[in-house]
Amino acid sequence: MRDLIEKHPYWTILILWGCVFLAHLGVLYPNIMEARNFITAREMLTEGNWILTTMDGLPRYEKPPLPTWLTAFSGALFGFKSLAGLRLPAAFITLVLLFVMYALSRKLTHNKTYALVTTLVLGTSFYIIFAGRNGTWDIFAHSFMLLGIYFLFQFFETSWQLYTNSLLAGLFIGLSFMSKGPVSHYALLLPFLIAYGVIYRFADFRKKWVPLALMILIITILSAWWGYYIYLFDADDATRIAEKESGRWIDYETKPFYYYWSFFTQSGIWTIPGFICLLYPYLKSRVSNLKAYQFVLLWTLASLLLLSIIPTKKSRYLLPVLIPLAMTIGFYMEYLFLYFKTTTRRWETWPVYFNYGLIATIGIAFPIGAFLYLGPQLEGHYVSYILTSIALVCVGVFLFIQLRKKNFAKVFYGTISFILFTVALGFPLANALLGNPEYETFSELKKSSLPILTLDNLTPELVWEYGEITKHTSMSELRQQQQLDSIMVLTTFEKDKTRLDSLRSDYSVEWKGTVDLNPLDSTRSSYKDRLKSDYYLLSRN
Repeated sequence: MRDLIEKHPYWTILILWGCVFLAHLGVLYPNIMEARNFITAREMLTEGNWILTTMDGLPRYEKPPLPTWLTAFSGALFGFKSLAGLRLPAAFITLVLLFVMYALSRKLTHNKTYALVTTLVLGTSFYIIFAGRNGTWDIFAHSFMLLGIYFLFQFFETSWQLYTNSLLAGLFIGLSFMSKGPVSHYALLLPFLIAYGVIYRFADFRKKWVPLALMILIITILSAWWGYYIYLFDADDATRIAEKESGRWIDYETKPFYYYWSFFTQSGIWTIPGFICLLYPYLKSRVSNLKAYQFVLLWTLASLLLLSIIPTKKSRYLLPVLIPLAMTIGFYMEYLFLYFKTTTRRWETWPVYFNYGLIATIGIAFPIGAFLYLGPQLEGHYVSYILTSIALVCVGVFLFIQLRKKNFAKVFYGTISFILFTVALGFPLANALLGNPEYETFSELKKSSLPILTLDNLTPELVWEYGEITKHTSMSELRQQQQLDSIMVLTTFEKDKTRLDSLRSDYSVEWKGTVDLNPLDSTRSSYKDRLKSDYYLLSRN
């Protein structure tokens, strides 16, 4: 098995991608970040707002438009009712990320096995899976940036094809900015430059200044043109949004400096290896390429430190750290491939037995655990449940057998199979967790022939479900409304509905229904009032 996998690395990566990032893309409801992006993409097609981007008809300049363009093209091809089609660009750019990770790791070490292991670790890390299966823009920024870093690394390391490497590095670093502004430049590129400068040094630049200047020029043009355009044609809104966004990095979701110190847990199944690979005194005498290990370790820690300096912190902001972390984990995995069978030190083998024994136990216990937890909710999902149970039990047994034999390579690839089967076979079981008897879309409201006005700005999920730009109004505009005798008014569920009582001198106000997009019922802790909206019939007296 190992020989077959390592002999065909690109096919292995492609199979991983298909199982983990392509399967069941349309299962989950869109989250708030996806809804914002999908609305903007839809309005590119319906309203022609390709550069001066909008959300529900209002300016949305918080993020550059490149991923939204790609999503709009996918929406035009597959239709905006297809969540899988809208998420497909993120899945494809993740495939690019995986292939580039393999190429960069191989360039760094000239070791095919290390490169493949690193790529498989990255592709099965929790937050990479989350980002690659969602229509959010972080994965685009970091994938384009890693492409740029790949050519930048070659630019630094070689004296041939200088202009080709500088042009391609400039192009992809610029496209990263076009995806999410300077986020990846700060969190991925700058740490790379720090680590490279410390470990490899910037040497022999006598012939490189001109192509380097050309690279910087390309990055500047690609990074600046959209911002310049919106300031040129919509300066007021651009300034207002820029001030709001800059403030959010200082006083929004502020967390202490040490908030990210458990960052390796974001790799999910690689949490324990992710911690061990950071123990430099332990691994420095065990890795096959000390200089490369020092480089990726410093890259990881520099990225973590730079992100920790920023007051605003969220778990998902750690996504770029997982890229060099996967390369760091790869060195620990490579060491276990070579020496786990012969090592006799208990303190060294115990973490391996614990980590992969736990994964094996979860696999074997899955059928009973899922049955007890889901119970009647398994109705309609038995095929997925049975297939997943068989696959995970087999993987669990396989892992225990290989651990007993101390064949770590097969343990590693068995762990990769665990993730593949969990997503490819078990992901539809997520629907068994859902169920809201009060779930209601806008279908009933839209049967009305009356004009529909929105009193408050609806949340992005509601606007996405509404399917078009809503017609905004205010209390004062409703009072002055003289042209229409009867109208339907949508209100945000969180707001005080008694405001409508002040209109009773002009209108009769009748509650007609509630839109509720919560996939879970109101007894669950994740139930959100912001996903609800009441609508009323207002008839002039």
